[in-house]
Amino acid sequence: MKVPLWKPSEERIKQAAISRFMSLIHERHGTRISSYGELYDWSVSNITDFWAAVWDFVGIVSSRKYDLVVDDVTIMPGAKWFAGAQLNFAENLLRYRDERTAFVFKGETQKTARMSYAQLHECVARLAQSLRDIGVRPGDRVAAYMPNMIETAVAMLASTSVGAVWASCATDIGAGAAIERFGQIEPRVLFTADGYFYKGKSFNSLANAAQIADGIPSIEKVVVVGYREEKPDISHIRDSVHYVDFLAEGATEIRFEQLPSDHPVFIMFSSGTTGKPKCLVQGAAGILVNQLKELIIHTDLKRDDVHFFITTCSWMMWNWMLTSLATGNTIILYDGNPAYPGPEAVWQLIQDERVTMFGCSASYINYLRSEGLRPCVDYDLSSLKQIWQTGSPLSAEGFEYVYREIKGDLHFNSSAGGTDINGCFFTGSPVQPVYAGELQGPGLGMKVKAYDENGRPVLDQQGELVCEAAAPPMPLYFWDDPGNERYREAYFDVFPGVWRHGDYIVIHSDTGGATFYGRSDSVLKPSGVRIGTSEIYNVVEGLPEVADSLAIGQLWQGDQRVLLFVKLAEGSRLTEDLQNSIRRSLREKASPRHVPARIIEVPDIPYTMNMKKVESAVTNLVQGRPVTNRDALANPQSLDYYEKIIGEGVLES
Repeated sequence: MKVPLWKPSEERIKQAAISRFMSLIHERHGTRISSYGELYDWSVSNITDFWAAVWDFVGIVSSRKYDLVVDDVTIMPGAKWFAGAQLNFAENLLRYRDERTAFVFKGETQKTARMSYAQLHECVARLAQSLRDIGVRPGDRVAAYMPNMIETAVAMLASTSVGAVWASCATDIGAGAAIERFGQIEPRVLFTADGYFYKGKSFNSLANAAQIADGIPSIEKVVVVGYREEKPDISHIRDSVHYVDFLAEGATEIRFEQLPSDHPVFIMFSSGTTGKPKCLVQGAAGILVNQLKELIIHTDLKRDDVHFFITTCSWMMWNWMLTSLATGNTIILYDGNPAYPGPEAVWQLIQDERVTMFGCSASYINYLRSEGLRPCVDYDLSSLKQIWQTGSPLSAEGFEYVYREIKGDLHFNSSAGGTDINGCFFTGSPVQPVYAGELQGPGLGMKVKAYDENGRPVLDQQGELVCEAAAPPMPLYFWDDPGNERYREAYFDVFPGVWRHGDYIVIHSDTGGATFYGRSDSVLKPSGVRIGTSEIYNVVEGLPEVADSLAIGQLWQGDQRVLLFVKLAEGSRLTEDLQNSIRRSLREKASPRHVPARIIEVPDIPYTMNMKKVESAVTNLVQGRPVTNRDALANPQSLDYYEKIIGEGVLES
């Protein structure tokens, strides 16, 4: 019998928002729900009633309520959620306008800033007026190439308050990668900064910003935030203006544009596995309702919480984190390397700011383990109530480390979902026990299962994570995808009519929890950040020494590392100099996260009959799974060499 690492106290269960939510369900529907499992079963058996209750419980602000919760949950894609409602995304996040702290900015350089909810409201009002003054209207796109700072959050709120559609990337990705993303959606405005700091070094990103502006003709205005210096020289960036000069004077009130429930709010980018990243268009009401469900009901965030998540604005956790403004909590925005100048930096911040909810990736926890850090001994963590971990699977040993060396009495909320839904399919709840290596359960209202290769639900064995019914946060559509062809191909081709997410999982019959085993498609997620293999190929195969290449993710020491297989041009050798050249090119032209942990020379790269690289076959071999689609390969004999080096243990270091 499994022994839990943690059980919530009776008082904690009593005070949890999810307990109040159960009471609401009881009052409305006469249920006798007494456990999370019973609540989940009810939520997926009564989907319309469930989401109606969530709408009311989290207090969605709307000028007009919906006529219908959902038209048909069997329609995927295409189910219509909350039809008839009129609302504004930013208005729901800016419910408070007082002197409580909304943001604490902490930079690696020791720069700090604070902003109250009243100050936030004023800044958003001024910036929203500025956007309106240059003609930004509902449906226009606004892009950000920014560090994780207060101005980035203000820009998102101002943009969505006028009904513009927001898309963002961090400044640590190259200009070419940013153009591949933003160029597709044709933004009118680009927010950027003069640089960022990482590992104690200052990086100037203005040349990249100029390249992005030149590469995207639709951009009419580039708004530059001074971070490295107060007013940098921006004369080389076309149509540019300093952020401080762009802010309108005198504006004090925000006119929140009231829009239909399915008005786009975010465009998120897929990882670009096969060509350019796909642009996932997400609707305001669907994202809002689901994220507030996760933040309030699952995560139990309240007004007095201090919320600190290690993220960048390239990751969906940035969007998720900012939605917590609706709870009135304080958000710490951290920019830089969380391990600089040492592993103690983050824990000093948690202690000093009295953080109650800390979010991080599996790789960060594994880094702490490797450094032998014992935060429970070295820091006052009495304020810390929850650690929220996501991004990639964490081993059972990682769970045990958290309770042994960080804090024995906290809710360790390990969650998994994705950019695709800007939320979770599996997550935690503060009223359940935590078991080593297991996510506590499926998210409420998400009808998820594990399917075997024949499309049959399975328990206690590895299967594909699927969702059998529509859910509000599923994308409205992909940008420039007539007839939803790419959308259907991305999620619905394998099991028709059922969302296939691309993760291998085991759902445990004894606890109701799940263990994740990594991606079943070719998306790479080192440190929890999604990377497209094509972004690696575009750089590596531009080198004259490399004829072809293939990149996969390998589960390694509780995280995922990138393996790069290269087929070299005739006469070339995989010398140390060439390996360094490959790594340097990826770091400079893509990002540090694109740099592989291992580079291995191979004689051939496997391809399908229609000449697509087959990352999945090699991934299966590396992870010890059988390859079932050899007949679909144009050169199945190419896999023999991979099997050979795996058998020889070449990839075990």
